[in-house]
Amino acid sequence: MTVEIFYFDDDGEIPNNPDLPVLIYRHVFDDPSSIEDTFHSHNWQNSWVDGIFDFHHYHSVAHEVIGILEGHASIQLGGPLGKTFTLTAGDVVVLPAGTGHKALHTSRQFKVIGAYPNGQDYDTLTGDPCERPANLERIAQVERPQTDPVYGKQGPLFEHW
Repeated sequence: MTVEIFYFDDDGEIPNNPDLPVLIYRHVFDDPSSIEDTFHSHNWQNSWVDGIFDFHHYHSVAHEVIGILEGHASIQLGGPLGKTFTLTAGDVVVLPAGTGHKALHTSRQFKVIGAYPNGQDYDTLTGDPCERPANLERIAQVERPQTDPVYGKQGPLFEHW
């Protein structure tokens, strides 16, 4: 397993997170069917299974973890000025609150699981300028997770967050 670390600046539309980086855990699951149980055992809950929206969006009230269950995809992180990544089954992405994300291209059988620390609720925002000041305040107030979604009380999340 390797960990990739990326910071994204506020682009005026998508705020991203001014303090916390995106973490990509490559090839962390040999058996992606165990991702949901692993997330839940480390108290990353309120999970769902689906794809990733094909429009830029972010969450202002929660951090998010996304595990790739099936297939592969090109994902843009950081908003329209961000960076494109290819993710495959067994990869995990930890997105700090405010981080833009969007699916650009997906394989036919692409499926992910998303979850949130302590089962937090989440919002889905697209960069509406009218909501921006309040969104920036909410992002700043989101607490850091008490556990790494993959490794629990230890792990890369604590090294980089």
